[in-house]
Amino acid sequence: MTNSAQPPGPGRPTANAMRRALRRARDGVALDVTEAAVLLQARGADLDDLTASAARVRDAGLEAAGRPGVITYSKSVFIPLTRLCRDKCHYCTFATVPGKLRRDGHGMFMSPDEVLDIARRGAELGCKEALITLGDKPEDRWPEAREWLEAEGYDDTIAYVRAISIRILEETGLLPHLNPGVMTWTDFQRLKPVAPSMGMMLETTATRLWSEPGMPHYGSPDKEPAVRLRVLEDAGRSSVPFTSGLLIGIGETYEERADSLFALRRVARSYHGVQELIIQNFRAKPDTAMRGMPDAEIDDLVATIAVARHIMGPAGNIQAPPNLIAGEYERLIGAGIDDWGGVSPVTIDHVNPEKPWPKLDELAARSAAAGFTLAERLCVYPEFVQRGEPWLDPRLLPHLRALADPETGLARPDAVVEGHPWQEPDEGYVASSGRTDLHRTIDTEGRTADRRDDFDEVYGDWEALREQAAPGMVPSRIDGDVRAALATAADDPTKLTDDEALALLHADGPALDALCGVADDIRKTVNGDDVTYIVTRNINFTNVCYTGCRFCAFAQRRTDADAYTLSLDQVADRAAQAWDVGAVEVCMQGGIHPDLPGTAYFDIARAVKERVPGMHVHAFSPMEVVNGATRTGLSIREWLTAAKEAGLDSIPGTAAEILDDEVRWILTKGKLPTATWIEVIKTAHELGIRSSSTMMYGHVDQPRHWLGHFRTLAAIQQETGGFTEFVTLPFIHTNAPVYLAGIARPGPTTRDNRAVTAMARILLHPHIPNIQTSWVKLGQEGAAEMLRSGANDLGGTLMEETISRMAGSSYGSYRSVEDLVAIAEAAGRPAKPRTTLYGEVPEERQRAALASDGHLPELLPVVEG
Repeated sequence: MTNSAQPPGPGRPTANAMRRALRRARDGVALDVTEAAVLLQARGADLDDLTASAARVRDAGLEAAGRPGVITYSKSVFIPLTRLCRDKCHYCTFATVPGKLRRDGHGMFMSPDEVLDIARRGAELGCKEALITLGDKPEDRWPEAREWLEAEGYDDTIAYVRAISIRILEETGLLPHLNPGVMTWTDFQRLKPVAPSMGMMLETTATRLWSEPGMPHYGSPDKEPAVRLRVLEDAGRSSVPFTSGLLIGIGETYEERADSLFALRRVARSYHGVQELIIQNFRAKPDTAMRGMPDAEIDDLVATIAVARHIMGPAGNIQAPPNLIAGEYERLIGAGIDDWGGVSPVTIDHVNPEKPWPKLDELAARSAAAGFTLAERLCVYPEFVQRGEPWLDPRLLPHLRALADPETGLARPDAVVEGHPWQEPDEGYVASSGRTDLHRTIDTEGRTADRRDDFDEVYGDWEALREQAAPGMVPSRIDGDVRAALATAADDPTKLTDDEALALLHADGPALDALCGVADDIRKTVNGDDVTYIVTRNINFTNVCYTGCRFCAFAQRRTDADAYTLSLDQVADRAAQAWDVGAVEVCMQGGIHPDLPGTAYFDIARAVKERVPGMHVHAFSPMEVVNGATRTGLSIREWLTAAKEAGLDSIPGTAAEILDDEVRWILTKGKLPTATWIEVIKTAHELGIRSSSTMMYGHVDQPRHWLGHFRTLAAIQQETGGFTEFVTLPFIHTNAPVYLAGIARPGPTTRDNRAVTAMARILLHPHIPNIQTSWVKLGQEGAAEMLRSGANDLGGTLMEETISRMAGSSYGSYRSVEDLVAIAEAAGRPAKPRTTLYGEVPEERQRAALASDGHLPELLPVVEG
């Protein structure tokens, strides 16, 4: 091994560099990575100076939080759910192999009875946290793990973690804190309803410690720093209170350690979801590849804690495990910690089994000697208990309220730890509430305010987001030959190279006119001159949503003045009204309402089909599909199958925005990543559930992102053939939070709209034959222009529309059949009704639509029942 507990480097910093860095720390000036690396090497009087200033920062934070002089801990049990792991960290004694587990009389996973026995003993002694720790994805490496899961009826390890967490909640009352290693965005959605908090140590951002042979993380796929940082970001995007931290002394340089701390601060600033940082010192263990390494020195630990405190600031929570510090309690408190982490009166520390937990009396006494009162917290920090939604799933609130002091968010000393139902037995649809006439009054009265009053907190840190967005906002230099690209597009669009396509996406002036002409020629060959439209009704059944999409002006908290949720009867009534005036489809989407069970979507589809059997149900975006699947514990395939049985006919390909995570994570704090959107769409298509496809553009994107999006859609269509059309969705900026914060552009230009429409026709040819333009977002003249630029479809009459109108669109909420025919005529073309799947509309439906002109008389409100 080439590692050392004292990080290698060019030598100690100069006295002048140390004095300057210490002065900046004392003065409260923001440190940079170089200064932090200098301070990590402070020793002697310099270290005393550093810790004194760090302690002042900590004390200011505790004062602001309302708990001055308090140091916290969590009374817990440690549950090693499985010690199998696909990684091979060179210092770890936690992970083992199947043969050793069998020899010791253990199963591949702890059984539910074994887990609950530990949890019950913990509850009897007043423990409130069940720390569930396990190896990363053991089934990927060990057939025995996979066989155990299959035999017990679990698709994967995460499914077992979810199931056992529910049993712990219901049968013991302990709160699960989950450490299952690297998780995907979808894993977070699956586990958030069953655990108030989760965690995973970053350990280090030093890639060489993972990539180079002989280094401590070599051969461990889950220890790649970029992968672990993505997990931290996905936790923030999912509003999961998350614990992370560093493992120091495994061979990283001081500069690498400083970089790791700044990486953690960046994630904490961006999402406000890092609830604590653990600074853990390396301790060598026998029977490991790093058994000969010296332990990280206590001065190193103290300096790292102090620097972490300065970097994270007064609001950060810094923890050091009390069983790994050789009794140096006062020094660590003096360095700026405010938490001792989990301490168990029942179980050992299975990661460091040779280091027993201190007794709670001793911990309290040593804390008091340093001037601090020891107080018990829950696994989730008090700040998040008090924040509530969206950080805490509603199904966990009864469990948390049973244990938490409502004023402080800390653990109640007198709390009775006992099981409570994880959710109500009746998963019924929620009752009607709020501004249910918004579909009408959005046009007459407008929205109550242009933004929510939690604007500055709910979307993450705007300044951090602005820095993140800056590189993507820089236009690319395009040197392609537009003339040659036009010739290729006219001759055979499928042969366009990426460089040629980018040149065309930037076309302007006469070149843009020529591009639109090429696209229109293709349109005429594929679709003829008919402009199609559908008589449909949008039903947005709720706008309550806590996802935090930064482009969305539709989402409201349940207590906001403009919030509403429709009852099942109201949804069915609106569908029946639409049928009466000739509709062939209802398009139904809603916010991710925390109180709606995953089965609510089935209820909605079923309610429409029972009331209007002939209505095509086009409903539920991929985001809603994932929400439904994770809430029910079903796979995406199983959930879609059940939805189809309930009456779902097709799904909208919305929630796509831009299928490039570089853009998505600026635009949509917590929405599903590109890979998951693709998974949902492909699965739907495989099940015979067709979908539209969409792209929202003109915000923080560039033409290179549009090209990637088109290429992705074309590839999916070649594989599945399930897309019915492509819909252009120009960004409506007026009330969009990301625009109000000064980050996004004010929507696309006319040039952008023409280029996107034309290139959609060209790049998706011959795979997706229908290109739809949006009159809601572009108006009559704009839509007619797009019909001359390659589009062949106008979408629907809608009858009601609140999403774009809440965002600030000025083009109304519905168009009559006559209006749509007029748009087609303005483009010099005839109009023709269609079904969702672009089939012929029955005569009876056409007569009903013509008789009513395709809209409700005065858009009468639904009569409240």
